[in-house]
Amino acid sequence: MLNIKTKIQPLLLLCGFALLSGCYKDRTVVFESGPEITRTVTFSGDIIPIFNKSCNMSGCHAKGGQTPDLTAANAYNSLTIGNYIDHNTAINSLLYLKLTGKKGTPMPVTGMNKEYNSLVIAWIKQGAKNN
Repeated sequence: MLNIKTKIQPLLLLCGFALLSGCYKDRTVVFESGPEITRTVTFSGDIIPIFNKSCNMSGCHAKGGQTPDLTAANAYNSLTIGNYIDHNTAINSLLYLKLTGKKGTPMPVTGMNKEYNSLVIAWIKQGAKNN
């Protein structure tokens, strides 16, 4: 005859797994944009500094790292050739969706913020020029 402890342990274990599996926390971080930027946004003066501060460090989007290569020398070609820019609908640009965490694996939080996202979306809306 099985004692009560032997019968209850599997039940308690099962209940514990059920409770823990119900405790799911969404780790997706979504960064919306801040206020719309109406001034001219330049690739060299506004976007490259964002990439230099937050994206193109070793192991991330540096030369030989993950695509796209966002180093100053290669960023523009990587973004345009890699179809990261949607000139028709800026908010559907893969670059913007990845930066804000709205598409696929969100970018690690390494300095990205609403101001940076506002600059990126403004640059894309202004034609995503290599200026």
